[in-house]
Amino acid sequence: MADLVIRNARLVDGSGATQRMADVTVDAGQITSVDAVGVGSSSHAGRVIDADGLLLTPGWVDVHTHYDAQVSWDPWMTPSSWHGVSTIVMGNCGVGFAPAHPDRHEWLIELMEGVEDIPGSAMTEGITWDWTTFPEYLHAISAHPHALDIGTQIAHGPLRAFVMGERGASNEPATADDIAGMARLVEEALRAGALGFSTSRTPLHRSKGGELVPGTTASADELLGIGAAIRRAGHGVFQFAPEHARLPVDEWPWMRDLAAITGHPVCVNLNQPDTAPDVWREVLGLLDEAAAAGVALYAQIAGRSIGILYCLHGSVHPLLFHPAYAEVAHLPMPERLLALAEPERRRRIIEDIPDDGGLFRAVVLDKLGRIYPVDGANIDYEPDAAASVAARADVQRVAPMQLILDQLTSHDGNGMIYAPFFNYSYGDLSMTYEATLHDRTRMGLSDAGAHCGAICDGGTPTFMLTHWTRDRTRGPRLALEHVVHRQTRQTAQLYGLLDRGLVAPGMRADLNLIDYDALSFEMPRMAFDLPAKGRRLVQKAHGYRATFVNGVQTVADDEFTGELPGQLVRGPQRGG
Repeated sequence: MADLVIRNARLVDGSGATQRMADVTVDAGQITSVDAVGVGSSSHAGRVIDADGLLLTPGWVDVHTHYDAQVSWDPWMTPSSWHGVSTIVMGNCGVGFAPAHPDRHEWLIELMEGVEDIPGSAMTEGITWDWTTFPEYLHAISAHPHALDIGTQIAHGPLRAFVMGERGASNEPATADDIAGMARLVEEALRAGALGFSTSRTPLHRSKGGELVPGTTASADELLGIGAAIRRAGHGVFQFAPEHARLPVDEWPWMRDLAAITGHPVCVNLNQPDTAPDVWREVLGLLDEAAAAGVALYAQIAGRSIGILYCLHGSVHPLLFHPAYAEVAHLPMPERLLALAEPERRRRIIEDIPDDGGLFRAVVLDKLGRIYPVDGANIDYEPDAAASVAARADVQRVAPMQLILDQLTSHDGNGMIYAPFFNYSYGDLSMTYEATLHDRTRMGLSDAGAHCGAICDGGTPTFMLTHWTRDRTRGPRLALEHVVHRQTRQTAQLYGLLDRGLVAPGMRADLNLIDYDALSFEMPRMAFDLPAKGRRLVQKAHGYRATFVNGVQTVADDEFTGELPGQLVRGPQRGG
């Protein structure tokens, strides 16, 4: 007798094939049959769900997350598990927590805090540190139950500091012995179950103290030496964050050499900065050339504009740069709001331009046409210029700073303003649309678990359905089948997880049953639910009628069932 049959579902199976109505049978955590409606038998199933036309998909496979610390304390792995994700990959962008000598714990926390804006106090209180080596870190993860499956990569930052000590932490050049030592530990990590290796090449990634992530300036010899370890281990993605202008083009030669050495995917983050708004087109052209040559080079792209959510509880907002706000910024929120309503302080914020050498003008006043008040029930990630602070202030005949002040102090100090800084140079998501259709790009950069005080992108898998396949008005939409394929089978295959991301016999029963028409978001809010009452922006979804991980239901009508079937994913997985 089968454990479960889901009947009469609108199946989008993850392959990219056209949707169809189907009955899906699950037994012992595995899909055993996918039949036309009414063809299979469900009379002997332990449980039968009549989907009544609801959308059935594989569970989402999110390959770019930063739960490296949160995995120590959170069995639910939110926000990803609120959004239908059944498998996550962490250890991205060169930051992580293994290997780690005991005297490096605080340094690694400050590195992660600076790069990924995760509260250091939360990590200090929450990380268990019951490991030194990377294999021991994997064991620590596997010792605790979670709501979804977890894969991880070994990161360059901790690796360099572990092997080279202060020289590695300070980005000094690696010797031949250093490179050999790092390569040995990368191979050890991969053989123990790591899914890849990650590094960062961008000066945007800095520790809390301002230091570059170790590995940022690493030589090609160091990177190719680590690539040789990937080849010896027989698997592993090499993932990295580039400098967000010319680097993906300027460093293409070593990237090609690396992919040729490893024989496995090399995956670069690809965004559109305003300083080089068309470089992404060059990168897509180079990806085409690599594909034609049989070289496994890919680019990870985000599903939406990347930007900051300004709010008074957040890490940054426009008022921070004004002395009239700085005078009261230390106050608890109720008292702060009262102080900001005082007529003279309000006048100063609205009318006075600080004498700060032009900083306030550069970071606030010159950006008024590119920041957008957040209205209604959700964030508009593709806002029109007419919705900007500058445009609205002009229509309302008020000073822009008045609009900013009123917006941020609304909703008891929870009002928000959205400021995109990547992937919005054209004033729409046309870059994202084109890149999403390219054969050599992969869905990524949700950054779930990170940027707790400024960004709320962990819900990207849900956004891909609501915006791109259903609600977009400022350009063409994407096919539902394509979007599901992008964040299920395609992401799973990138990391060699061939047992998931597809609704087919023999595959893992990782499934989402979704009320597609009603799928929506709650308004983002600042929660103080991390260890040490650390803050994070959170955003839940509505419309996930059920999520199954390994055949066990973890979500029912957007709420957790209490089941924790998630496991550590050790290395590539064979297909069904």
